[in-house]
Amino acid sequence: MNILLTNDDGIYAPGIAALAKELRKIANVTIVAPDMERSAVSHAITLAHPIWMKKVNRDKKFFGHAISGTPADCVKFGVNVILKKKPDLVVSGINFGDNDGCSVFYSGTVAGAREGALMGIPSIAISLATFVNGDFRYAAKLGAKIAQKTFKEKLPLATFLNINVPNLPKTRIKGIHATNQGLIPIHGKFHKRFDPNLREYYWMTGKVPQRNKDLAVDTYALAQGYVTITPIHCNLTDTATVKCIANWRLKV
Repeated sequence: MNILLTNDDGIYAPGIAALAKELRKIANVTIVAPDMERSAVSHAITLAHPIWMKKVNRDKKFFGHAISGTPADCVKFGVNVILKKKPDLVVSGINFGDNDGCSVFYSGTVAGAREGALMGIPSIAISLATFVNGDFRYAAKLGAKIAQKTFKEKLPLATFLNINVPNLPKTRIKGIHATNQGLIPIHGKFHKRFDPNLREYYWMTGKVPQRNKDLAVDTYALAQGYVTITPIHCNLTDTATVKCIANWRLKV
């Protein structure tokens, strides 16, 4: 099995190192990741600037290729420049912070997996649900296990898996749930501040949405201590509304 591994926290992040260690036990792994953090860039691609690439060592050994682009760029670049042929699997992560609910619309980690799915490659995104004191060991082992299962079972075309793991020891994780994506929006909050020259500026933060008590939804199940696996389809068309609009009988 040949895996293309990327992330949005950057090639030097601890999450991608932990995941690479476990994936290399089961597959040939090629790493193409951003040269610096590219969190919350969603599915952006680089068109107005050149993309630079350099080889990166970690622990005095070759680790992977760093590029000056986004996670979506990394997958495109990995498939079209670094590799001789499409990989068997694209894996994106492990992200430092959860990517459940509406976070999937903003996440660069999720976009890395989505780009793989758009290219017809089975893909998964993995995130650890914490922003402090992250322990990636269990998430990395589970990620490798799910990668093997995904390779064996395959996925429908243009569908990828979004996986979120609680930042807990394995003994405290309640189980693994197949879930739906939560849709309660993340409410932006803007803090007004002043720089040393008394110029006004704003810093945006996100307010965590209130969770409906439904274990079938990723946001709530994750908060209750479950690993969540949410299959996401790249086709965003609301087919029922297509038929509704057709019945409007609009004329030019």
